[in-house]
Amino acid sequence: MMDAGRHPKIKVLAGSELKSVSGYIGNFTAVVRQKARMVSSACTSCGDCVEVCPVSVPDEFEEGLGTRRAIYKPFPQAIPSLFLIDPDSCLGSNPVACGKCKEVCGAKAIDYAMRDEEIVLSVGTVVVATGAEPWDPTPNVEYGYSRHLDVLTSIEFERMLSAGGPTGGHIQRPSDGKEPRSIAYIQCVGSRTQDPCRGMTYCSSFCCMETVKTTLQVQEHIRGVKQTVYYMDIRAFGKGFEGLYTRSRADGVRYVHSIPSSVTRDAAGRLLCRIADPDTGELREEAHDMVILAVGVKPRTDSDAIQKLFTLSRTEDGFFLESHPKLKPVDTPTGGVFLAGFVESPKDIKDCVTQASAAASRASILMRKGEVTVEAITSSIDPGLCTACGQCAKVCPFHAITVDKEKGTATVVEALCQGCGTCGPECRFDAVSLRHFTDEQFFNQIDAALEEEPEKKVLAFCCNWCSYAGADFAGVSRMQYPGSVRIIRSMCSGRIDERFVLYAMEKRAGIVLVSGCHIGDCHYIDANKSTLTRVEKLQERMRAAGLDVGRLHRRWVSAAEGRRWADTIQELADRLPSVDPAEVSKAADWARDQRVKYEKRVEKHREKRRAPKPAMAGSGAGGAA
Repeated sequence: MMDAGRHPKIKVLAGSELKSVSGYIGNFTAVVRQKARMVSSACTSCGDCVEVCPVSVPDEFEEGLGTRRAIYKPFPQAIPSLFLIDPDSCLGSNPVACGKCKEVCGAKAIDYAMRDEEIVLSVGTVVVATGAEPWDPTPNVEYGYSRHLDVLTSIEFERMLSAGGPTGGHIQRPSDGKEPRSIAYIQCVGSRTQDPCRGMTYCSSFCCMETVKTTLQVQEHIRGVKQTVYYMDIRAFGKGFEGLYTRSRADGVRYVHSIPSSVTRDAAGRLLCRIADPDTGELREEAHDMVILAVGVKPRTDSDAIQKLFTLSRTEDGFFLESHPKLKPVDTPTGGVFLAGFVESPKDIKDCVTQASAAASRASILMRKGEVTVEAITSSIDPGLCTACGQCAKVCPFHAITVDKEKGTATVVEALCQGCGTCGPECRFDAVSLRHFTDEQFFNQIDAALEEEPEKKVLAFCCNWCSYAGADFAGVSRMQYPGSVRIIRSMCSGRIDERFVLYAMEKRAGIVLVSGCHIGDCHYIDANKSTLTRVEKLQERMRAAGLDVGRLHRRWVSAAEGRRWADTIQELADRLPSVDPAEVSKAADWARDQRVKYEKRVEKHREKRRAPKPAMAGSGAGGAA
């Protein structure tokens, strides 16, 4: 932190909030609101102001175990090394209520009139490293957190163990200040549970080894202390982790494969952990002086705002999704934006540092180039056909389309466009096209796939990143499934226009399948939600026309679900013999009518756009003199 503060090319904006971000890779503009410190840079960090401040509030850095003044430093190594005033707890000076800090400040650095400042930054790349939040165990009422003073979280206990913490590194029971002789640790608090009120479904990754490390530290602080770890599983998967775990057990730490069902207090003030004996299953209570809850982590509450600012994808757990878990582990779908640390997933310090180094390297590669070559697969808009309705801009997951109502057209920012093609099917007048995945190419592939015996074919539209990769995985794994399927690849299932499905039915395809990524795992953020909406609307139209909706299917298949792909094709192939030829003919006629209506609408629009604008009243030869 100190090195970063001294570095000539690093600017630390403490106490700041990101308000807005615009632009694209290499040309981002960020607006940052820097909150008023009410202490100027003239501060010498002498601390005289702290000694006279009469206000005392819980210290956030000490996890509430210590107190701070209304004028304070957030933590000892804070950058910049200046004090700041908490406006919510400061008594102020107008009307005169306190002002003692201003009176004793020899540097005249106190300025109660200081206001928030907005800073505009022009940057080429962005690294998102906003971290995560520890789980608040208050909803886990069986552990008595906040009811029993001697029940602490692992983070609170970490501060107590620190030599610079509220107790100077001395372990004390908060209830009476005495040194504990027996300490219990309860693992997986807020992790690995299916109850959303009690925690998250995933493993928080670092908690087991944090507890192992803590037991070794406690052994050094208090000789002869009895320590018991109640665990679900011990996950010591990192380099040297198993050795630390073995050392902890060898030092006398007791590990019990059971999670307490409750923590209560007896008449003597000791904490009773009620567990089921791992060998006999009998219930019993074990007494301890302190109980430490190994809490997991959850995504930050402001993740929604960060996601919108940078157009990021999120997993079902709420963490941000990388472009590819193996090939691009720190990249995001938005060019020039990278991930580091807990914002991507729970991990330990070593993995955070590794990922931060990778993100910095990826950013520096782009910065050194000076210019970025964008993918050729981007959308384009015909200004002669565009009506500036804005429907394409609404569905674009990357906000790559700007609409100019005055000029009556829309344009694509190619540096932002990722080539998903979701905008194309939304245009009612055929004004949007995708390079290398044009409508003509799709129609030609449909013709080729259904050239012979189309009624005996399953025509599958697959997205490049998941379902097509899933089909490929099924093939290389030699999973057997019928050869009656014909696959047409697109970059995203959002590119699949209803006209493609209608044309396949017009060509008498037995069954049509639209397949893509699972909701929440889309490579293009949420483009597959447009797929879902589009397929459901088309099924409703088929139902209204009296057609068999079972001939149009939608399935989500990931790149790792080769078996799911094979089972899906087998299921659809088994249905092919039961498809009524009369139904196929009826659907073909209906689809042809739909296509003709669409083409007539587009052609009428083309003629209208080509026609000259009517003369204004009173102008020309027939106008008034």
